[in-house]
Amino acid sequence: MYKRIVLAYDGSQSGQKALLDCQDLAQWSQAQLALVAVLPLGIGLVATEGGIYDAGLMEREKEALQAVLDDGLQRLQSAGHQASGALLTGDTVEEITIYAKKWEADLIVVGHRHLDGWAARWWKSSVSKALIAHAHCSVLVVITS
Repeated sequence: MYKRIVLAYDGSQSGQKALLDCQDLAQWSQAQLALVAVLPLGIGLVATEGGIYDAGLMEREKEALQAVLDDGLQRLQSAGHQASGALLTGDTVEEITIYAKKWEADLIVVGHRHLDGWAARWWKSSVSKALIAHAHCSVLVVITS
C-alpha cells in the first residue's frame, strides 16, 4: 500500500478534512507523512508602474503559513503520527509535485472545495485538478462542500 504520503496543507476547511483522512490512511497503511504548505511568489508584490515590493507583507504571510503548518504537524503528532513538514515558496502545483517526487511519495493528498457558480470555477484554477495532471504518483482529492 502507500508508504510515503504528502499532504498539501493550507489550514482551510477542506485542508483540515484532508488532514483527518490522511491520519486514517497513514494509520491503516503505516505510512510516513509529510505536510507541505506553499507560499505563492506573488505575495508582497504589487503590479504598478515601477513595481513595489513589500518585504514585510511577505514575511508576515510566511509566518502565518508556518503557524498553519506547525498546527497541522502538532495535530498529527498528538494523534501518534511521525510527520515532517516543509514550507515551500513558488507555484503551488509545481512545488508540491517537485517535493513529492524528491521525497519519493507514492500518494499526494489535497483538499478541495466545490466553488459555487460557473464564474468562480472559471476564475479560480483548481490545484487538485492540476496535481492530478502533473504528479508522478497517485493523488487523493478530499472533497468538502
